[in-house]
Amino acid sequence: MTRRLGVAHLTLLNLTPPEVVATAAQAGFDFVGLRVKAVTANERAYPMDARSPMLAETRLRLADTGLVVEDIEFLPLTAEVTADDWLPVLESGAALGATGLTVAGADPDRGRLTDTLARLTADAAAHGIRPLIEPISYQPLSSIPDAAALARATGAAVLIDPLHLQRGPSSVDDVAALEPSLLPVAQLCDGAALPPGPTVEDRLTEARRARRVIGQGDFPLDRLIAALPAHIPLSVEVPDAALQAQLTPREWAVLNARALRELLARADARAAASDPRHESEITR
Repeated sequence: MTRRLGVAHLTLLNLTPPEVVATAAQAGFDFVGLRVKAVTANERAYPMDARSPMLAETRLRLADTGLVVEDIEFLPLTAEVTADDWLPVLESGAALGATGLTVAGADPDRGRLTDTLARLTADAAAHGIRPLIEPISYQPLSSIPDAAALARATGAAVLIDPLHLQRGPSSVDDVAALEPSLLPVAQLCDGAALPPGPTVEDRLTEARRARRVIGQGDFPLDRLIAALPAHIPLSVEVPDAALQAQLTPREWAVLNARALRELLARADARAAASDPRHESEITR
């Protein structure tokens, strides 16, 4: 089975959704993740409601390029979030053909968070979408085991991000322990072994503006690839404001696509070398 490769919108956040699709296709990606809801007040909000001209243009670009939308984002599950917040997002996702909606556990009350995610999961299923709960190192829900327990209880899935794996309380062994049904897709990036500073603001800045291209950091990505289910789709999420400023969007997308393919080629070579059938061929 050929692994599908994609790019998350945060990698190309200055581009509109239709521009992301066109740029991803030029770089040879198979799918995209798109933001249909802004995450911060300072972020550019794209008019991506289900009946908007921009969403219609995005669908045309998808049809022209053959790319698909794997997931939409982003919804923090706070104590205040309601169906009024997620139903428009789900409608946009369904119009784009998305199968996942990335969410974060931003409510410290675990019982209330579970109830919220269960209601979201039920509404999302009617749109052909499954919530992907992402353990985020600076959110109340930060560990992979906790995210997995929440996903099992509600019918959601888990989204692994190596930045938050590195900065949070979990390990690659926690990823390997998950049942494959909980991991329909994963994101990849690289970064420094140690965090950039002690504050939450330091972590936020790194997550949104200062990640590293795959292969240019210290994250144990080889071990992570080995721990993930074989052949699940992989999405590059690499915002690096300093490096991006030196390149065109197409050059940036191509650089990230090449780095991801090189990582997977190394992983495939190691897997082949460790296969007993490979050893028997050598010694025959």
